[in-house]
Amino acid sequence: MTRIAAVHGALAPHRCAQAEITDMVARACLPEGADRRVLDRLHRNAGVRARHMTLPLDRYETLDGFGAANDLFIATATDLGTRVIREALRTAGLSAADVDLLIFTSVTGVAVPSVDARVAGRLGLRPDLRRVPLFGLGCAGGAAGLARVHDFLLGRPDQVAVLLSVELCSLTFQRGDASTANLVASGLFGDGATAVVACGAERAGAFWGPTIVDSRSRLYPDAGGVLGWDIGDSGFRVVLDPDIPQVLRHHLAEDVREFLAVHGLKPQDVTAWVCHPGGPRILDAVSEALDLPTEELALSWRHLAEAGNLSSSSVLHVLRDTLAERRPSPGTPGLLLAVGPGLACELVLLSW
Repeated sequence: MTRIAAVHGALAPHRCAQAEITDMVARACLPEGADRRVLDRLHRNAGVRARHMTLPLDRYETLDGFGAANDLFIATATDLGTRVIREALRTAGLSAADVDLLIFTSVTGVAVPSVDARVAGRLGLRPDLRRVPLFGLGCAGGAAGLARVHDFLLGRPDQVAVLLSVELCSLTFQRGDASTANLVASGLFGDGATAVVACGAERAGAFWGPTIVDSRSRLYPDAGGVLGWDIGDSGFRVVLDPDIPQVLRHHLAEDVREFLAVHGLKPQDVTAWVCHPGGPRILDAVSEALDLPTEELALSWRHLAEAGNLSSSSVLHVLRDTLAERRPSPGTPGLLLAVGPGLACELVLLSW
């Protein structure tokens, strides 16, 4: 088994009310004098009250070009990543010298050397550290990263792994783009980071967290173009198709039932659903597909309202909150799930 020893999350420094962000987007994306009723409706319906941003709000109207935005991503991701790993290790009672593997996931910027290498230097991680930077998994990256941590520790049960997710979604903002996808994204995504410390079976007895039992990945056929980036001179331009919830309604229930059945479980046995808060329509689709009462996803809805969608970091924030506030009975199963570009679903079975 793989034991989760600590989960630490943090948000970017500048907290902005949704209405303030909507006004900025109107100035930066809509022609002067344009009717902004569609923008206002899309932002109201996002289910977000406030978000945390990397920069003061007025900087986004003048931030020019992919290079400038990506430089900010590298600097901020390194700072924020260093901070959350340091705090997660402190919570677990471990030191930098204990870490054998560092997996880094992000889809909102690129760096070579990768951010994990820069963070390793800041923290003084060992020079023989194994590193795995992941890019392209999007909102599923937190769940997929946990699964890859588990894969590694199954073969090295005496070792310690850290998963780092940093997503600075605001730095992908596209000025002058009045497309529906850009307006929806500008009302939904926020900035934050999470670090998860996990250990193999031989060290598991020292820690209190849940165990990772198994994982499953699923790529949905003919859905590769519904979510992702179009990458051009201005950077990352969002692809966000309204059919995503319908894909989930069609596939998710069967995937979850089959995965749980391998372990002799049914959906009604799950005592906590740790679901990525991708947006109201995504959460509604998950609830409908799995026939879940609204309160089962209450922490996901709250995270969406208070911080927005942090891409790969969001599901890990919800995991942190579940452990802190709604910890299920010991020995019962939990399911962590997230959806990302591909279109792909990542499932992680937990035992509390």
